[in-house]
Amino acid sequence: MFTEHSRELRLTPGVLAVDFILLGVLKKFVGPLCAALLCSRAAAAPPEVPPPDIAAPAWVLMDHDSGQVLAERNVDKPLPPASLTKLMTAYVLFGKLKSGNLKLDDRIDISQHAWNAKGARLFLRPGSSVRAEDLLKGLIVLSANDAAIALAERVAGSEINFVAEMNAVAHRLGLDHTVFMNATGHDEKGHGSTARDLARLAAALIREFPEYYRWFSLKEFSDGRITQYNHNALLWRDLTVDGVKTGQSRSAGFCLIASAHRDGMRLIAVVLGAQDENTRVESGQRLLEHGFRRFETRLLYAADIPAAHPRIWMGDQSTIPLSAGRNLYLTLPRGWHEKLHARVTVRESLNAPVQLGQAMGTIALDLDRQPLAEYPLVALKQVGEGNLFQRTIDKIQLWLQ
Repeated sequence: MFTEHSRELRLTPGVLAVDFILLGVLKKFVGPLCAALLCSRAAAAPPEVPPPDIAAPAWVLMDHDSGQVLAERNVDKPLPPASLTKLMTAYVLFGKLKSGNLKLDDRIDISQHAWNAKGARLFLRPGSSVRAEDLLKGLIVLSANDAAIALAERVAGSEINFVAEMNAVAHRLGLDHTVFMNATGHDEKGHGSTARDLARLAAALIREFPEYYRWFSLKEFSDGRITQYNHNALLWRDLTVDGVKTGQSRSAGFCLIASAHRDGMRLIAVVLGAQDENTRVESGQRLLEHGFRRFETRLLYAADIPAAHPRIWMGDQSTIPLSAGRNLYLTLPRGWHEKLHARVTVRESLNAPVQLGQAMGTIALDLDRQPLAEYPLVALKQVGEGNLFQRTIDKIQLWLQ
C-alpha cells in the first residue's frame, strides 16, 4: 500500500537543488541521458520556444544544473573541435591535481616535441623548466599547444599515453561521439566531438573543478617575457560570461564554448564551425541571451533535504527522512514553474531494517494538471532493526490500528 501526499511547489530561489532532469517526452528540452534517469508516465509539454537564428552548422544551448538542452542544431554530429579539445586536456590535468599526481609548483621540463608544437604557444625553450601552474594558465588562457604537450608528457609519459587517458575519461563521462587523437586539437583524421558532448564536458569541468575553472575567466596571461590575451571575446563583451574556450582550425572553422551565470542560473553555449570570429562571438551571445530571456531553472529538491518523514515500524527510530537522492533541477519556459505540482507517495507501512538509498516511494511532478515526470524517493539514512521492547510496542500499535 502507498500513501499519497499532494502539494503545490512554492519555490523560492536557493531553497532546493539537480542532476536529475525533465521527462524524455519534452524532447525540445531534455537530452536522452536525462530521459533514461526518469520513470515517467504521460506527456505534459510547455509551449515550444522557437530557437534563435544561429549561423553555424552545429550548436547547442544547455542548462548547466538540469542538463536540459534548450535549443540545438546538429547536436550529435561529429565535427573537428579544434582547441576546444583542450577542455578535456584541462579536465584530465585537473584530476591529476586533485589526486596529488601533479602539483602547481612542480617544475615541468620542456621537451623537443613540446617545443616543436605549432599554432598558439608560450614559445617555451627546449631543456628549460616551467612551473605547472604557469603551463596550465598558458594552456587555458592562451590555448598554448606547447604547454599542453609538456603537461601531457609530465603526467602520462607521452602525449600518446595522455590521449588514451582523455578517451577513457570521455567514455566514463558518456561522451559517446567523441574521439581524441591528440592533446592540442590540431586537425587529424578521426579526431572529433559534438556540440552535445562538449557541453556535457564543460558542465562536468565546472561542476567538479570550480577552483580551477576560474582560470578560464582570465583575460590575459604573462610569463614574464610577453603578455598575451584570451581569445574569448565574450569575456569583455558580457560580464556574466566566466569561460570557457575558443578554437579555430582549417577543418573546424571558428568554434566556441561559453558559459555565463546570471541570477543563480548557469547556461552553456557551444558553437561549432562558424565562418569567422565575429559570427562565433555573435552566435554565442545570441544563444546565451535567448536562454536567460526565455527560460528559468529552479532547484526543486535538494539531495540532502528530506521531502518526507514517514513513520517506520520495528526500527531503532520512529521516523525516516526520505529525499530525491540527488539534487533535482528543472528548466522550463519562464512562467511555467507556477503550473507545477508535486505529489509525494510513500508506502503505507514501512518496516525496518532500511538501507541508505533504498527506494521507499516516488516524487511525481504534474505540469498544468498533466503528468510530467516521476522520481524515486529514497532513504536519507540507514535504519536498523529495533530492540525487543521497540518491536513489541510497534506490534501492539499496529494491531490496535
